[in-house]
Amino acid sequence: MTTPVVDIHAHFSPPTTQDQREALWKLMHSAHILTSEPPHWTPEATLDVMDRTGVAMQILSSVPPSREALRAFNDYGATLVAEHPTRFGLLAALPTDDPDACLTEISRADGELGADGFAVLAEYHGVWLGDARLEPVWAALDRRGATVFVHPNPFAPPTLSRPSILLDVALETARSVTDLLYAGVLRRHPRVRLVIAHCGGALPALAGRLLTLGTETWVPNPNQLTRDELRTQLAGLYLDTAASGEPQPLAAALAMTSADHLIYGSDWGAPCTTETTMQATRHGLANTPLLTDVQRETIWRNALNLLPTAAKRVAEQQTPHTA
Repeated sequence: MTTPVVDIHAHFSPPTTQDQREALWKLMHSAHILTSEPPHWTPEATLDVMDRTGVAMQILSSVPPSREALRAFNDYGATLVAEHPTRFGLLAALPTDDPDACLTEISRADGELGADGFAVLAEYHGVWLGDARLEPVWAALDRRGATVFVHPNPFAPPTLSRPSILLDVALETARSVTDLLYAGVLRRHPRVRLVIAHCGGALPALAGRLLTLGTETWVPNPNQLTRDELRTQLAGLYLDTAASGEPQPLAAALAMTSADHLIYGSDWGAPCTTETTMQATRHGLANTPLLTDVQRETIWRNALNLLPTAAKRVAEQQTPHTA
């Protein structure tokens, strides 16, 4: 692979103590996430993995559950970008249960954080992304032509003794994006570019059902979305490829949108992601007959088309300097 890979879906954490990691590990096991050791993210280990797997830049994002932690994560992420500007980017986390706090973080992202874009959870403390209270937030993001990464809530409890990150997060993603559609958010704010994690979760598989049934008279449709509008808005979404190298999610994604709306994402830094699963996704993308070589090359670098400040830093890295 000659094209430098840019990874739009990578998680991180500020430094933690062994006691903090052990406590998180216990919580993970109570949620039936049965990892063999406590999670421990470091920039050094991540850069080593990036170097060994040919990743030029990771775009970091994490949306912790408390307001204090969220600000601390954003601050630390900005520090990492300042220390490694050509290797890391930052999507500033927004606390979407509080519109005023969101607007504060958006302002910080413009100034002291220097973030490349934004990250939100599909559902945050019971507030979904189509909630009317978030209208000022979407308006602020639209004015900036912002790229917003939508990730499901990783803190949800297990269902039927299976961790939520196995299946439930895919359904949550579909619910939240559908809510955005019916709330008219994408119609009112067309300059916001949404990147949906994990190849859109269950949304691409359910897109045909939405198109067939979603505008029937028995479906609440306060903004009178048409079938053509639904189709256009679904096709306008960007989808990352995390855990989606198999043909099933790729085929569904390509039926809903186009290959130029797929973006490489690994989910690195999440406790559920290993080098083995990450490389399996890369292998699937590199070898699937569903994509042409030109389309694959686009996917590896597509993040830079949505994140101009990160693209500028990558370009500076690759431009020879003369005396």
